[in-house]
Amino acid sequence: MAAREPQQAQPPSGSAESDAAGGYEAVAPHWFYCKVTDGRERWIPFSAQDSARLEEAHGAGKDKDDVVVPTSGGRYDVHLKKRQRVAVYWEEEVSEVRRCTWFYKGDKDNKYIPYSETFSEELEEAYMTAVTQDEWKKKLESPSREIIILHNPKLMVHYHPAATSDDWGSTPTEQGRPRTVKRGVENIAADIPNGEPLQIDHLVFVVHGIGPACDIRFRSIVQCVNDFRSVSLSMLQAHFKRAQEQQHIGRVEFLPVNWHSSLHSTGVDVDLERITLPSINRLRHFINDTILDVFFYNSSTYCQTIVDTVASEMNRLYQLFLQRNPLFKGGVSIAGHSLGSLILFDLLTNQKAAPEGDEHKEGARAAASNRGVEDIKEILKELELCEYCEVFEKEKMDGQALFLCTEANLKEMGIPLGPRVKILHYISSKRETQDQSAAAPQHKECRSPSQHSPDHTDDGRNCQYRDIGLGQVSANYPQLNYKPSIFFAFGSPIGMFLTVRGVKRINPNYSLPTCKGFFNIFHPFDPVAYRIEPMIVPDVEFEPMLLPHHKGRKRMHLELKEGLTRMSVDLKNNLLGSLRVAWQSFTRSPLPALEAVSTEGEAEAEASTEKQPDTKAEEPPPAVKEETSPINVGRLNGGNRIDYVLQEKPIESFNEYLFALQGHLCYWESEDTVLLVLKEIYQTQGITLDQPLPGSQ
Repeated sequence: MAAREPQQAQPPSGSAESDAAGGYEAVAPHWFYCKVTDGRERWIPFSAQDSARLEEAHGAGKDKDDVVVPTSGGRYDVHLKKRQRVAVYWEEEVSEVRRCTWFYKGDKDNKYIPYSETFSEELEEAYMTAVTQDEWKKKLESPSREIIILHNPKLMVHYHPAATSDDWGSTPTEQGRPRTVKRGVENIAADIPNGEPLQIDHLVFVVHGIGPACDIRFRSIVQCVNDFRSVSLSMLQAHFKRAQEQQHIGRVEFLPVNWHSSLHSTGVDVDLERITLPSINRLRHFINDTILDVFFYNSSTYCQTIVDTVASEMNRLYQLFLQRNPLFKGGVSIAGHSLGSLILFDLLTNQKAAPEGDEHKEGARAAASNRGVEDIKEILKELELCEYCEVFEKEKMDGQALFLCTEANLKEMGIPLGPRVKILHYISSKRETQDQSAAAPQHKECRSPSQHSPDHTDDGRNCQYRDIGLGQVSANYPQLNYKPSIFFAFGSPIGMFLTVRGVKRINPNYSLPTCKGFFNIFHPFDPVAYRIEPMIVPDVEFEPMLLPHHKGRKRMHLELKEGLTRMSVDLKNNLLGSLRVAWQSFTRSPLPALEAVSTEGEAEAEASTEKQPDTKAEEPPPAVKEETSPINVGRLNGGNRIDYVLQEKPIESFNEYLFALQGHLCYWESEDTVLLVLKEIYQTQGITLDQPLPGSQ
């Protein structure tokens, strides 16, 4: 699967032991690509699956012009002739690709670096000669005038080039430390992943927040989503192992959506630079590049640019994905981090819900074509114009075509003036009723809060915002080419923005037009995150759902905190109960002997009745837990809970302020977040976790 485990190569493929015995065997090649980070080259091995596919294509396509092999789950293409690795879905620098057999240890990080393919062939020829003829201590000179000496199968050394006199006439006395040379990837202990499952069950588009950097290490959205995808593969292996072994599932593909570069390529950066003060230059540049994205989104001009970019990019990626994966039958979900979640929420609130029968479009079209003649007959019968049925049947007119007719069309069909007026009046009246029914949900959404609040002026103000989709900036929101299954919001300020826009509460009957699922996931110390559920149920105070730890149970410090709280409640209840009994015994006055028996019976009855509320008071935690599950939080997530809070780490609980920024950027590598995403996605397909986590829905 995707777990990065050192690939154990087979001993016969070029091992030193077999060669030392006198028998030469060709070395097994492995394919690598070069990643340049901060000016430093790093050679990364392809997965065992991809390398085998590349080697197979290399052997079959040597004489062809160019062979393209998809790698890394189809996200990168390798052009064999050019030896280039090219990103498919996003813009990225082209990486060099090598078919590697020989390696030498680098100076800086002790990582093994592959020789060029041509020089590796020379080394292999020299090695073959040395093994077959038992002639060692061979010297070879690399293209950069470096010397490689093959002492024996287990000792091969790479020396720096011979020193030459410099401009001052002096000559260095030593050539530097020799470097180790290894033959075959199995001898360098490379971390080679097995590869990703070929089957893709679901597609998720991930939209970033403000700025070009998405985490504390200032990495791009592509790198962060790569981490998110890697964590998902490990979570699938850990929690969906049974379904994987039965080949019921493959994997979930996550693709990044970048809108920041398109926004800042409009020329706005030049305008900002012109008015930016020269002092504290780095801080001002950081603000212009990140914080101002929030203000750009609240501007109708740049809001239009942002929503157009996000929608068009997701539609482009979706079409490209379908072209490259024609057998894909899974669903699509979307996820947004920080401001990206707000952009997606505004887009989803402005999607046009298709008719109920649109989910079965092909069947509806077939049924409509069969009912077409019957519909037109019923309409004409209603208008008392049955004598014109043959005319409409001859022209192959159905109910839909009738609504597109103009007076000129009816005149061409030979319909007299009187029937024409009737038909045109019928068409216009039907159109008016359709327009009113289309506008009805918005008015209903506007009126619903006023039924719960006496402040009708405020609700009227809120209605004006809801007319443009729950109060967001007025813009022409594009339509998506698909219906998202679930919307995941990470560290989302949606609740805050809705409140600032004047939306006091969300109608419990409101749901996103084309998306049935909505999960608001946040870290407890995230300064940007806000809740959604209190806007739907403002009269009830309840905690968000606590996300279970991916290994089960709660974190130890949280369990300890809850245990201490429960113990203090028990001590308090017991202490109050004993004090109450003692006070009653002190305050009870002496009574005659005849009344003593009755008073003792009454005291016992009182004690028994007083013990009942005490026993109830001793069980508050289970009662609270039972009450939180059936809370009705509306239809925004299909009646299920919306707000989910992560468990903070033990070190984070020492100081909330120190880990506030980290709390906002922790989602990309959070196993708990990824596991919830996978659980909800596969639950739509009827696939559950191997073992349900405690505390999960």
